[in-house]
Amino acid sequence: MTLDIQFKLKNNPYYVKYLRENSIWYKILNRDPNMFNLFESKAKEAYKLRTTDKISKALDTVELFQNILTTLK
Repeated sequence: MTLDIQFKLKNNPYYVKYLRENSIWYKILNRDPNMFNLFESKAKEAYKLRTTDKISKALDTVELFQNILTTLK
């Protein structure tokens, strides 16, 4: 595994956690460092760190507050 990939992994705790849970990625990243983008997208998908997930979570929170306010009226 290249040093660049190792630094990227060590600097992000979500990547380390995902790598430990899905150890096949050690082998994949050792053989082909260009697969890091795929690894990154899979990790973000697993921990819901994508932009669409964040927007969805914010909308759910707003909807929850609206439901609470309508119940209080």
